[in-house]
Amino acid sequence: METALTRLVGVRRPIVQTGMGWVAGPRLVSATANAGALGVLASATMTPARLRDAVREVKSRTDAPFGVNLRADAGDARERVRIIVEEGVRVASFALAPSRELIAELKDAGVVVMPSVGARRHAEKVAAWGADAVVVQGGEGGGHTGDVATTVLLPQVVDAVDIPVVAAGGFHDGRGLVAALAFGAAGVAMGTRFLLTSDSTVPDAVKARYLAATVKDVTVTRAVDGLPHRMLRTEFVSALEASGRTRALAHAVRHAAGFRRLSGLTWRRMVRDGLALRHGKDLTWSQVLLAANTPMLLRSAMVDGRTDLGVMAAGQVAGVIDDLPSCAELVERIMKEAEEALTSLGRLDAAR
Repeated sequence: METALTRLVGVRRPIVQTGMGWVAGPRLVSATANAGALGVLASATMTPARLRDAVREVKSRTDAPFGVNLRADAGDARERVRIIVEEGVRVASFALAPSRELIAELKDAGVVVMPSVGARRHAEKVAAWGADAVVVQGGEGGGHTGDVATTVLLPQVVDAVDIPVVAAGGFHDGRGLVAALAFGAAGVAMGTRFLLTSDSTVPDAVKARYLAATVKDVTVTRAVDGLPHRMLRTEFVSALEASGRTRALAHAVRHAAGFRRLSGLTWRRMVRDGLALRHGKDLTWSQVLLAANTPMLLRSAMVDGRTDLGVMAAGQVAGVIDDLPSCAELVERIMKEAEEALTSLGRLDAAR
């Protein structure tokens, strides 16, 4: 299936695996790439040296194009850009809008720039600055999210920009891909669906927790870092929501100390990163610290398997996923389902 997305980035399938921290590592990204979709490596939880090693590991596992997800507001963003340019990475994706200068730097080096946005005005801004494509995430998506459904947001963005639009939030099968294409998208991006594959390195016990979840077990909370965050409802999340400010601050400091040791960041840098997310928002100091070390909370679950001490970001589709295919099996299944859906629509049209 050829679309504006496949032509732009050089993949065979109009499907993107999103850059999930602690989840989208070399194994998952290369498996996705070998399946014909676009795998995106999550770099925010890596040191620059580890990022370079991870990129080289992906390249040793596949000859297919792949991307790297970057934090535009990171203090070392330009160093990371230099790494992906030097290593020949095809796509740079961003969770926050990169600056006009950063976009220009990447495009001059031949890297495809594909930011993620949650509002039409943000898509218009990055398109005007020269972004090559944009990922639009509706409120159904996991992690930090908005409150506008994909079915409302997606057509707004498609009508507003003249670059390829990739739909995210609520997608997990071929029917969803066809629906996104009907709205005018050039493909779909999926996080939770790729997290729940046999190629994902997330511990089996954590995957089982996801598979057991119903749609009602996926919630949006501000208790972690003061921003809307879609995740599985767990005892830990409920405890965060019930914590008073003093207890929450002690909890935040403890987790921040762990993340500081792991990442090598200074306290000054961690607080600065947390404050960067505070723009115009009434966040407590515990939320500022939690915003700076949310990666540690994710790591507790996604790497250590400690669902009692960490958070599990999840799209609403977690409530309807019940298996763990390989990336190759998943991508082929989605494409087969899409072909069947298109054939069915063709028959309906012929019967008129």
